[in-house]
Amino acid sequence: MSADRVLCVAEKPSVAKELAAILSQGHAQAFNTHSQYNRKFEFSYELDGRPCTLVVTSVTGHLMERDFDESHRKWHTCEPIQLLDPSIQVIKMIPQDKKGLERNLLEEGRRCGQLVCFLDCDREGENISYEVIEICQKANPRIRVRRAHFSALIPRDIHRAMRTLTLPNQSLSEAVEARSEIDLRLGAAFTRFQTMVLGKRFEQLSDKLLSWGPCQFATLGFIVDRAWKIERFVPEDFWSFRCNLSRDGKTAHFDWRRGRLFDRVACTLIYEMLMEDPIATVNSVHERLKERWRPLPLSTVNLQTIASRKLRMSSEETMQIAEELYNKGFISYPRTETEKFKEGTNLQELISKQCESGHWGNYANELLAGSFQWPRAGQNDDQAHPPIHPTQFTNSLSGKQAQLYELVVRHFLACCSKNAIGAETTVEISIGVEQFVSKGLMIKELNWLKVYPYERWSDKDIPIFTEGEQFEPTELAMTEGRTQAPPLLSEADLISLMDSHGIGTDATIAEHITKVQQRDYAIKSDSQQFSPTSLGKSLVTSYEAIGLELARPHFRARMEQDMTKIASGQTSARVVIEEWMEIMKPIFQRCIAGQTQMAQEMSVFFQPLNASSWSQTLQRNVSQCGVCSGLMDLKKQRNGETRALFVKAVLL
Repeated sequence: MSADRVLCVAEKPSVAKELAAILSQGHAQAFNTHSQYNRKFEFSYELDGRPCTLVVTSVTGHLMERDFDESHRKWHTCEPIQLLDPSIQVIKMIPQDKKGLERNLLEEGRRCGQLVCFLDCDREGENISYEVIEICQKANPRIRVRRAHFSALIPRDIHRAMRTLTLPNQSLSEAVEARSEIDLRLGAAFTRFQTMVLGKRFEQLSDKLLSWGPCQFATLGFIVDRAWKIERFVPEDFWSFRCNLSRDGKTAHFDWRRGRLFDRVACTLIYEMLMEDPIATVNSVHERLKERWRPLPLSTVNLQTIASRKLRMSSEETMQIAEELYNKGFISYPRTETEKFKEGTNLQELISKQCESGHWGNYANELLAGSFQWPRAGQNDDQAHPPIHPTQFTNSLSGKQAQLYELVVRHFLACCSKNAIGAETTVEISIGVEQFVSKGLMIKELNWLKVYPYERWSDKDIPIFTEGEQFEPTELAMTEGRTQAPPLLSEADLISLMDSHGIGTDATIAEHITKVQQRDYAIKSDSQQFSPTSLGKSLVTSYEAIGLELARPHFRARMEQDMTKIASGQTSARVVIEEWMEIMKPIFQRCIAGQTQMAQEMSVFFQPLNASSWSQTLQRNVSQCGVCSGLMDLKKQRNGETRALFVKAVLL
């Protein structure tokens, strides 16, 4: 062990390479390691006022996987409900494809006196830090451990991180551990139940994995709930009035104050009264300045939502591209809940980097010349990362990388601008006793809208009116319409719902949306709208039939609240895990007891196995238990003997 040798570990090879380039000022030596894709870089450095050799290397995300021990890992070795017993051990293992990374850390941990964790600065990154620490301390129990905090792969942030090293936060890591163990236990138990108990009853599902996860199922619940609303929607006819006045080349469209009536006869009577004396009187004319608020600083959820609506990118694609831009040093860390910049942040320096752009450079210069305004502050702040913003100017990108980078830049410039200002005119008129209103708008200052093409605010020019004047409308007609069902959820809508209900995190929302599609629970159309498949509907319906709202958002939201308590040190991971297992055991027992009713609900969507199929299945590998009358799966052992394994709640 060398006290003057310091190991820095990043979360990805690309980050390690950039860290080494920044800290060594381009003079690092690169070496191959036991892991093909994870090189190490060595160079001289001064840390804490002392010269040292800095060794920078990386992992590739999590080093360890969590699973049950051998006695509970395989599907037929225990009843699924046993997995909800906290005394059943969950173990952490290093998979074979990460063994090279483990050897790297063991070797360097043995040789180094200090470890600096340069993992991503979120809960997940903190948890990976502790995986790295655990391995390094096996080789060197006395290694000094510290944590680097940074938000962008740019020299200013990286050098500041090295000057302000702290201790890692075990509470943040424990929150991830708790979530992982709860998800493993619940996911394994309910996935086995759905696959072996429900799926085996139907021809189309007999060979299909029916996975379950708290976030995954809540995501599906939003999609199914919207589909149900559409199916149950009963359209209604309604009637209203169209009232227009055209003069001086301009037209004012007046809206009826009552909106609409669902009684044709009543509306017809009102129309007849209007037509008896169709002279309109201007009751009031109000003019006021109206502001169009500039956007809040950009969080991960807002980035995904805007990219979906304006660029037609999926949430998964958005985050993948954002990670690439971050790794290249062009934008700040893209996984953040923060919607406010900290006081003292030099935003004008960031704006000045964009002045050379041929597309938005002139606007950046305008901001620096005097129109800059400190961004609005949103309510959310994760206390870890700033809002997403550009860190460097580049014109070297193409395709979707260029599109997303431009969105980040323009959004940043827009949030540093003044609100757009317009003059709104509101005209209220009456015809008989019925009231109508029209609004016109004249844009006075576009401000942020000049640099933000993703939003529009247009002039709406109407004739000039004076209070007390009278006129006969150019058009006064009775109209008919029909109420419309709500649309299917768009990806932007789904992201917003998940965020507002606490389903997943800014880092995992895209993953859950992808998962429900991969599992054939929902499909996304070319228009970015989601609809549930028969399988997705049937699963949600079957749980609702026995009174379990496992697809409702409050279920997972309560879990996330508990994870926050762990992260803040208010409670421990073990306490939360045990509490949730106590909550879930009776729920799972209700599923076992209600499996026949659940299957009946699913039979609306799928064809149950017929008698001949059951007969063939029984003859092949199933026998009836003489004790409980359940069915036992017959497996041949190596010695030729037949062993009956648990299927008691599987094929009843």
